[in-house]
Amino acid sequence: MRQKRENVRNIAIIAHVDHGKTTLVDELLKQSGVFRDNQEVAERVMDSNDIERERGITILSKNTAVMYKDTKINIIDTPGHADFGGEVERVLKMVNGVVLVVDAFEGAMPQTKFVLRKALELKLPVIVCINKIDRPEARPNEVVDEVLELFLELDADDSQLDCPFVFASAKAGIASLDADEPGTDMEPLFETILDYIPAPEGDPDAGTQVLISTIDYNEYVGRIGVGKVDNGTIKVNQDVVICNHHEPDKQVKVKVSKLYEYDGLNKVEVKEAGIGSIVAISGIADIHIGDTLCSPDAVNPIPFQKISEPTIAMDFIVNDSPLAGQEGKYVTSRHIRERLLKELNTDVSLRVEETDSTDRFKVSGRGELHLSVLIENMRREGFEFAVSKAQVLYKEDENGKRLEPMELAYIDVPNDFAGAVIEKLGQRKGELRNMGSISGGTYTRLEFSIPSRGLIGYRGEFMTDTKGNGIINTTFDGYAPYKGDISYRKQGSLIAFEAGEAITYGLFNAQERGTLFIGPGEKVYAGMVVGQTGKAEDIEVNVCKKKQLTNTRSSSADEALRLTPPRILSLEQALDFIETDELLEVTPTKLRIRKKLLDSRLRKRAGFAQNQ
Repeated sequence: MRQKRENVRNIAIIAHVDHGKTTLVDELLKQSGVFRDNQEVAERVMDSNDIERERGITILSKNTAVMYKDTKINIIDTPGHADFGGEVERVLKMVNGVVLVVDAFEGAMPQTKFVLRKALELKLPVIVCINKIDRPEARPNEVVDEVLELFLELDADDSQLDCPFVFASAKAGIASLDADEPGTDMEPLFETILDYIPAPEGDPDAGTQVLISTIDYNEYVGRIGVGKVDNGTIKVNQDVVICNHHEPDKQVKVKVSKLYEYDGLNKVEVKEAGIGSIVAISGIADIHIGDTLCSPDAVNPIPFQKISEPTIAMDFIVNDSPLAGQEGKYVTSRHIRERLLKELNTDVSLRVEETDSTDRFKVSGRGELHLSVLIENMRREGFEFAVSKAQVLYKEDENGKRLEPMELAYIDVPNDFAGAVIEKLGQRKGELRNMGSISGGTYTRLEFSIPSRGLIGYRGEFMTDTKGNGIINTTFDGYAPYKGDISYRKQGSLIAFEAGEAITYGLFNAQERGTLFIGPGEKVYAGMVVGQTGKAEDIEVNVCKKKQLTNTRSSSADEALRLTPPRILSLEQALDFIETDELLEVTPTKLRIRKKLLDSRLRKRAGFAQNQ
């Protein structure tokens, strides 16, 4: 007999990147009394990982729970970035409704559309929270119309269209049901969640059924499966069977050794959990996302949607440069292989494939940001390796025609720079779909359909073209026929042609040829890229050249040589910059760009053979 569990609500908070999901969760935690009055609380407390804090983005979905009027509200904070969309797709299976957060100024953005489509497909009720209503240029009433248009575009049914709107400022900790009357606390949002989000349903007397939607990993207890109890109860020391909807033959008998529920930011050990509870289960080594834990006498897996395929790939290679092994702690192919396979424990959108070389692994992900976060995590852990330029993954249709991944790019730029952006994206096979005026006519919003490979290496150029004032957002838009060749970089590289230490005299002569990436005193080797030229072809320079000492004095000899400060590339900028014949050498302390072939004679031969 199916019953509702009225004292529980399960919700996910979904939104476009930077619209205030994590800040909103902070306020819900604070106002529900999770923290002591005198407790020091970090800002964006849910972003626990260093990179999340530094970049201000959520990468991994996280669970928390608050108590409000004797009802336990399980909240899942999800990523807003398209590269981590795989996280959002999965966690929606755990919840009975979503809170869609939309910025009161920016309105509905590409990722808003992506996450909302997923929620509507699962027939989940939606509460729309218009956030940042205290921004000076906020336009909440227009944004409400935009969101309703988006619902219609995504074929929402009548009950979903009749959704409640809450107007909030997560930073100020206030919410209200009227855009013109600011509230005093978050109570209107809590009340709306209780009234509008249905309580979880299930049969408490049926066999156990728990669908695993997220995998956590801990050095001490190994894999931890997180999921919702759909039917029955689950207890410590209970015998269960792991089965999977997509793998009919999979049936493994295991025992539940530890069971946790969420309370605030902590996991609390419990002896048993009933329907609607979101639980974490440890002690099962072979547990994967999409698995269902069932009672042995009623094995019935719950259907689970396939995770979206990766669209972009890079080679991770053992570092073989002349400076290899001097800065990293883990440098061998065994270390790199183990670390990449460990990442698969928690990241289901990632693929790792062996290649014909034991020193090279092909790693595929959902976008440049997805892979750069993995690279950044590895270098912080002490790994040293090299990566190749990102390549998109093509498909073939039934007629053997090549298809490539496409993106929708939404770009907001000051009117003066719109022409430059349209010209650059046109060269990269972008197709302008829409163009309109926003922000009282001072900004232009452009909508492009563009191949994913056309965006590789574009963000840095975009920031230069718009003097840092442009905003670019992209979302995956399926596969389309191949659009033709794109030439990425118009400028060549400055290449060091001998090993040693960079000297001011050598750098002074080299800087006339282009922009330098290194300063004096840095170690270089033959074949290392030390800068960028203004011309299309590569130029070799000697940055280790010393001034010849003579016994003749000249009037200008003693004047100090003035060097222009070098351009220090971040990880993303370096990944954007490298060409197909280059590698990025990544160590815990340095990022160096180098040619795949370090010997200049071999490079010339390869270039000659290519032109034949």
